[in-house]
Amino acid sequence: MKIMVTGATGFLGGALARTLVQRGFAVRTLARSKASPLEEAGIEVYGGDLTSEEAVSEALRGCDAVCHVAAKPGVWGPYKDYYNANVKGTEHVLEGCRRHGIKKLVFTSSPSVVFSNSDQSGVTENEPYPRSFLAHYPATKAIAERMVLGAHGASLSTVSLRPHLIWGPGDRHLVPRLISRAKAGKLRIVGTGKNLVDSVYIDNAVEAHILALLKLEPASPAGGKAYFITNGEPMPLADLMNAILSAADLPPVTRKIPAGLAYAAGALMELGYGILRKKEEPLMTRFLARELACAHWFDISAARRDIGYSPAITIREGIERLREWLKNHGDN
Repeated sequence: MKIMVTGATGFLGGALARTLVQRGFAVRTLARSKASPLEEAGIEVYGGDLTSEEAVSEALRGCDAVCHVAAKPGVWGPYKDYYNANVKGTEHVLEGCRRHGIKKLVFTSSPSVVFSNSDQSGVTENEPYPRSFLAHYPATKAIAERMVLGAHGASLSTVSLRPHLIWGPGDRHLVPRLISRAKAGKLRIVGTGKNLVDSVYIDNAVEAHILALLKLEPASPAGGKAYFITNGEPMPLADLMNAILSAADLPPVTRKIPAGLAYAAGALMELGYGILRKKEEPLMTRFLARELACAHWFDISAARRDIGYSPAITIREGIERLREWLKNHGDN
């Protein structure tokens, strides 16, 4: 089976692509620039961008399945940039699947597509999409997820996975951001820090994608559905942050900022950055303030039942693996 993995230059996509190669699959990806490490790992690299329908179609030619991991993440930037990457890019993947008779599509989504700016405690996939969003990333990912699930049918089987807070060795987002802000003295707990949150260790997130890919068939119970993917170990956010900091031999963060104050600061920063047309991400936004102050933990029983997902690496074991990796690689 030849599998296209979009976003293989990123954390999850790269780990997924390499694992698939190790398990004997032929893997292809699409990259804007030369990706020698991927080629050295046995991954076929096509030059191009998801926003180009022609490039996507050519890269998908001859593939049997797609894991569409690529997306524009973040909490700041023009809506057009998010729409082109997350919505138009997904449209191009879907069109390529139809054109070339590809039978399986696993889409990487996010629990933020159903975040309504309040606590989410043990919610299931029945949670509805909110009427509005505080950031362009969840807004555009929700549009894309709806398209993917709506495309499920006899000729193309689709499924959407919603991994939450992916972390582990090789992470270039959550872990390095926590470490850099802690070292700069800019890290704060928003609210009490006791809000329960789910996360998922990178190996578990990868395994969920492979399970979904192998299980996906027209008659599969997973077809046309979305699934939360976590470690199934919700813990206070402050504890998770401090566990990651401990892996980097850094002291725990104890300084706090009230949730309401963080939200107000985010609103002011968004206004100021918008007026000044700054491209860099503000230190705080309204969406980020709500995300950091609210509970986010999910019922993963549907993923266990329908795709056989069972997180093998616990948070404790993952932290130890991260600690060992950071000793050898620093915080880069």
